Amino acid sequence: MTQAAFPKLLSSQIAFDIARTILDGFDKHYRLFRQTSQAAKRHFETGAWPVAQQAARARIDFYDRRVQECVQALEDEYSHADLSDEVWRETKLHYIGMLSDHKQPELAETFFNSVCCNILHRTYFHNDFIFVRPVVSTEYIETEELLPTYRVYYPHVDGLRFTLKRVVTNFQLDCQFADLDRDVALVEARLKLTFGPGTMEPNHQIQVLANLFFRNKGAYIVGKGINGSREYPFVLPILHDGDGKLVLDTVLSEQEQIAVLFSFTRAYFLVDMEVPSAYVQFLRNLLPRKPRSEIYTILGLQKQGKTLFYRDYLQHLKHTSDSFAIAPGIRGLVMLVFALPSFPYVFKVIKDFFPAPKETTRALIKEKYLLVKHHDRVGRMADTLEYSNVAFPLARFSEELLAELKHHAPSLVEIEGGQLILRHLYIERRMVPLNMFLSQAEQAGDDELIEHGIVEYGNAIKELVAANIFPGDMLYKNFGVTRHGRVVFYDYDEIEYITDCNFRDIPLPRNEEDEMSAEPWYAIGKHDVFPEQFGRFLLGNAKIRKYFMQHHADLLTRDFWQRRKQRIIDGHLEDVYPYPQAIRFCNLASPVSITPAALSRPVFTPPYLENLHNE
Repeated sequence: MTQAAFPKLLSSQIAFDIARTILDGFDKHYRLFRQTSQAAKRHFETGAWPVAQQAARARIDFYDRRVQECVQALEDEYSHADLSDEVWRETKLHYIGMLSDHKQPELAETFFNSVCCNILHRTYFHNDFIFVRPVVSTEYIETEELLPTYRVYYPHVDGLRFTLKRVVTNFQLDCQFADLDRDVALVEARLKLTFGPGTMEPNHQIQVLANLFFRNKGAYIVGKGINGSREYPFVLPILHDGDGKLVLDTVLSEQEQIAVLFSFTRAYFLVDMEVPSAYVQFLRNLLPRKPRSEIYTILGLQKQGKTLFYRDYLQHLKHTSDSFAIAPGIRGLVMLVFALPSFPYVFKVIKDFFPAPKETTRALIKEKYLLVKHHDRVGRMADTLEYSNVAFPLARFSEELLAELKHHAPSLVEIEGGQLILRHLYIERRMVPLNMFLSQAEQAGDDELIEHGIVEYGNAIKELVAANIFPGDMLYKNFGVTRHGRVVFYDYDEIEYITDCNFRDIPLPRNEEDEMSAEPWYAIGKHDVFPEQFGRFLLGNAKIRKYFMQHHADLLTRDFWQRRKQRIIDGHLEDVYPYPQAIRFCNLASPVSITPAALSRPVFTPPYLENLHNE
């Protein structure tokens, strides 16, 4: 671009004003986002768990509300004649200039895309008009506040125990610890095993992110030890004990444990970040196998996560040649699911019509997925990415898949040149369906894997119950197994709140005719659930039945479900820990003498899970 041309391009006052309006909209969004994250500290200190949960749910909607406010303001202010292609091109150039000293430029670019994609036709969705590629670098952005992104400590100066106590007290929580000296001694003993003999070397340092990570009833200190070229990640969970005082609950020092803490199956953290890209970079060092898109998402910046995911997906398409095909497993009545074999995600499209016995609508299914997005997923429900007007290369669709899409979801399919456009779909992490996992384990004669799958299945249901979620359809095909061997629920079209369900025992037959009847002899309400019937659908296999009855027979009783429902009604918020119970300090007979092998949780990799990415 010549110097003479540049002033001519940047001559539109309308373009400048549009850019200013969009950036003001983003700045308002991020200001409110940070205020909610800052308030999480106060909620944690006071134990205001319902308030904290409601704030976390409400924050998810902030972004879309600000986008719609911005779109409405622009549509009210300008006519279609004002907004020529040249104006939109110049708007982007003005916007780039405004981001030169911005603290969240990558988020602001995504916000710009969201506003423009609500106004412009999809033919404008390329780099001339929106940020298909990022422009502003996020490296070395300096904080303006007194608090840096992370603090650095040197254990050789004052000793590891005193250093760890400083790490904890520097967060200035307005709540007393039950016995901080005891807890710090336990953490010191655990971290000495992790850091090894170099703990007191002069070049050994500890870096700790400057703000706490809040989620549910826990706060988390996130840091790493550095000794030369070696780095040792760790996370310290802080909880309230039964007397309202604080305790350091354990140390997470294995990458796999930390990966599960930051899993796509959990609710988003609340953490105050002036420069979010710096937090993401720090976490990438702890979790190098986790893509940046997932880290942004788990920090509550799910729109940025979507943007990065889509960029990664486009790059993957450029460098692969395999074809999209129907995903393996039992085909669902509501969703058509397809996948690209080389890509660790599945694409889910809501069908236009649903055969009996399904009684639902597209709008109702979307409501269920939105419910899950806002709900505490307690590590047992997969997060989903929702997209509209997604273009796929038509040549890479198998004939079978194309026919299925045209038959089951014709209203969502549009073919334009060499592209297939899907007007709406969900993208979700690919997992091994539990029914396939159990079948393959049985074929391999691996009873240990069968037992593991059933134990995890029951645990998943019980943790969903703790979060006030009834899965509805509890068949194994609706659950998946992650690389870490965790069972996760992913079929949401029949979920209900536990508190909306009416759990009943099947009435005794009144006579022989009732007993022999193929149809129920008793009235069944819309929300009635009969737990004793679950066994008919779940326990046909003798080995599965053996392990289910050994570990989770209570799931077949009305009393289990009714007691849990009553606890929720009474306002009790259950504790669901994102790490193994066995490593909690309160559950160890001798926490100081625990061996490194006991701390590790090996990655679960039977042959049929080897191609899946990290959880």
